[in-house]
Parts: sequence; structure tokens; C-alpha cells
Amino acid sequence: MQKLIVLTGPTAVGKSKLSIELAKRIGGEIISADSMQVYKYMDIGTDKITKEKMDGVPHHLIDFLEPTEDFNVFMFQKLVKEAINDIASRGKVPIIVGGTGFYIQAVLYDIDFTETDEDETYRHELEQLAEKEGVHVLHEMLQEIDPESALAIHENNSKRVIRALEYYKKTGKPISEHNKEQHERTSPYDFRYFVLTDERKTLYSRIDKRVDQMMEEGLLEEVKELRKLNIPKTATSMQSLGYREIMGYLDGEYDLERAVYLIKLNTRHFAKRQLTWFRRERDVIWIDKNNFDHNDDLILKEMIRIYEQGNV
Repeated sequence: MQKLIVLTGPTAVGKSKLSIELAKRIGGEIISADSMQVYKYMDIGTDKITKEKMDGVPHHLIDFLEPTEDFNVFMFQKLVKEAINDIASRGKVPIIVGGTGFYIQAVLYDIDFTETDEDETYRHELEQLAEKEGVHVLHEMLQEIDPESALAIHENNSKRVIRALEYYKKTGKPISEHNKEQHERTSPYDFRYFVLTDERKTLYSRIDKRVDQMMEEGLLEEVKELRKLNIPKTATSMQSLGYREIMGYLDGEYDLERAVYLIKLNTRHFAKRQLTWFRRERDVIWIDKNNFDHNDDLILKEMIRIYEQGNV
């Protein structure tokens, strides 16, 4: 059975640095599980890893899509399977790193996303409703039929909200139920699923610092350049944290100080939702940085020990 390591956790917890050290020590290559780092020209706001920081470790699924293109879980699942086979064929260990829990789950349990049918009439109706009355209306509809999905899907993620409503309309059952059934599947991989975590206070402070650093590095200029590409506001890439708040500032909805405040606030909320998601997952191994005095070397030793011996 193919061996696989997953290293995940909330945004700004320190996954990238740790994953590179891990890859170097066990002969691994990294597959990004970040739904926004796939996009070109979106480097600062997605905290995309630079060539220097990769330190010679190959990274897959980064920086290959135009921001006008859609990226979704079906594409991710297909590309990750290909990357796993490619990495394994060279005798290396595939390490999936990133914070998009839903994407990770789709790969680990080989979840079946086959559409119920090709009729898209209802989808178009919902899209028009969102255009006219706003995405929150769709989210309220979802809340009524499938509260569990409404909790897991942010109302700004209109594509997933629409898919959940569409699934219910076509099958008469909530998509959360379908996902649960899929989640009961056994994994085709022999994996170790590490979730890196830290004290909330420390995490929030790191998020604030990271946002300030992004502004210093030129996030505003990056978004201005993206605007020149005439990317539709509804594009998946434009739903990304940091970009949508700066867009709001450039559209004159609020001042820059407010935009930065909103990025920090929304990123904290995002980190909180990520942790909620990982707590509901099975088969995870929690790595609390406090238990290791924030010493990466000790954390790595423990992860390698678990990977090699299989004992938590």
C-alpha cells in the first residue's frame, strides 16, 4: 500500500518550514493542498513559497493556473493522484501539505464526486438568484435543508453552496450525508495525517504579523496588477482571503486601514474554521507545538518516529 504523509493545520501555524525539513530528512516531495496557491501572479496574498525557501525540495501543484480559471476538488483529486504516482515512481515519499481540509479528505478517502446528472438548469437558477439577491440568500436556503453543510461551507463560497443545494434538489438527501458515507470508505493509502496546532493567542498574533508583512511586501500592488487582467469577481481566485478585502478597498467600499483589519479578522475566523474541521476528522495525529516548546527539531523527530514505527 502506498505510503503517504499529510501535514496540515490552521493558516500561519508554520507548516511550510516544517514540511521542507521533513521532506529533506525522509526523501520526500511536497504536494500543495492549498486551493489558492495553484494560481499564477497570486504570490504575496497566498503566502506562496519561494524557490529559495523550497531549499531544493520539489513542490507540486503550485503556480500553474491562470486566475481566470476555475479550480475545484475534482481537479485537485485527479492531479494529486497523478503527483503521488509520479513521486512514488522515483522512490520518494509524497507529503501533502496545506490547510484545505476538504481537499485532503477527498484524496485520503478517494471520495467519489460523480455528478448526479448533467442537467445544469437548477444551477443556473441559483447563480442568477445569487447575482440578484446576494450569496447570503443561498446560504440561508442551505441552512434550512442541510445545517451541517451550512456550518462547513462559508457563505462566500458560492460554488460549494450551489453544489450542496443542487445535490439536495437532485437526490433528495443532504450532501453532508453523502460526504459522511464517502468518509466511511477505507483509504487506498497507508497514511499518517498530522495536524500541527498552537495556542490560539500565538496563532492569532502570527496571523496579524503575517498580514502586516504581506502589506509591506506589496499585497496592494499585487491586487492592482490582478485587476488589470479583468478577472470576474465571481472567479474562484478572487474569493481568496486578502484579495477580496483589498478589492473592496480599491472599489471604494472602505479605507485601507479597514481592509487590513478585515483581512486579519477574516483570517482568524478561517483558522478557527480549519481547526473545527480537523477536530471532526478521524485518523488525525495532533501535534501541539506547545508540547515541544516550539522546537521544530523535536517535532520533526516525533513525526518521523510515528511515520517509521506507526505508533502514536
